[in-house]
Amino acid sequence: MRNPGKHSLLQKRLVAVIDALGSNYEAFPELRCTCGNRSVVPDVVVISTNQLPLDENGEIISSGIDFAPPWIIEILSPAQSQTKVTGNILHCLRNGSQLGWLIDPSERCILVYQPNSLPDLLAGKDILPVLEDLKLTLSVNEVFAWLQRKN
Repeated sequence: MRNPGKHSLLQKRLVAVIDALGSNYEAFPELRCTCGNRSVVPDVVVISTNQLPLDENGEIISSGIDFAPPWIIEILSPAQSQTKVTGNILHCLRNGSQLGWLIDPSERCILVYQPNSLPDLLAGKDILPVLEDLKLTLSVNEVFAWLQRKN
């Protein structure tokens, strides 16, 4: 069974933090991405606002995007297959994504995937890489601190 609380909270915070940057990028939860003859629905995707597919009314189309997003973020849930989720990230990287994060709440670490390099396993005070145009400095500890609820 997924841990919907942790998963949802991390997803919500990531979208809010990325969107609050006021950059040319926007974060979307659960947006269908079709590339390389396959569709994936990552937990969060970050795409340039000028890449948003719009309909004739200027509204985002409902079918998702037909390209690999620049940044894909997956949040591992206890019952999920890490192999399957990693496969989704690798598929997007092979088809044009620049960055992938696999967040593992139970291990309190984040695997970072970038094209043409081995993945990095980051934890603690390690600073996470983000897209080049984003002014965001975030450590692994800061990401997992979002799970703490203060009464």
